[in-house]
Amino acid sequence: MEYVIKKDIISILRKALHLLKKDEIAALDELSNHTIHNASIFQDEDSILLAVVVYSLAKIVHRSESNPEFWKKICKKIEADLEEARFFLEEDNEESYKRVVTNMLKNIGEVDDKLKLYVEDVFKKAKIVKGSKLYEHGVSIERSAELLGISQWELMSYIGKTRIVDKYEERVISVDSRVNYTKKIFEV
Repeated sequence: MEYVIKKDIISILRKALHLLKKDEIAALDELSNHTIHNASIFQDEDSILLAVVVYSLAKIVHRSESNPEFWKKICKKIEADLEEARFFLEEDNEESYKRVVTNMLKNIGEVDDKLKLYVEDVFKKAKIVKGSKLYEHGVSIERSAELLGISQWELMSYIGKTRIVDKYEERVISVDSRVNYTKKIFEV
């Protein structure tokens, strides 16, 4: 993992811990969007995985507002996992970092049978949403889908429902204008 990415991930882990303790859902969503910047530039799986984790945590926190006792039950474990992931990265133990983050996703789903189904759905949607963000940053649909382990069809279907493509509407140049421009270049 490149130093810049590692430094950013450590910072994100610290911020995520802080935001979880304060139940700041909107800030967690924003934090997951921040990780997409690295993912789109370096196309690294670590930033993408962390973006999905943070986004999923934000959605789970939002869901748990109706059941605070439920949230308290899993919050301590999530906080411990985030601390452990940060520790391993600071110690340059990337393999253990990846193991902890992967296990964190698994552990969140095992807390409650209903939550497991919800978390799987959230992870799937999170991957699609983060794939669209990668696409918005200039990464191809194929590469975005590949990085996140989703199908191109799922990603295209979601992007088609957004206004992402509208931002990059190309100027249409008439055929006559192109011909005239070409004649001008070749002095014809």
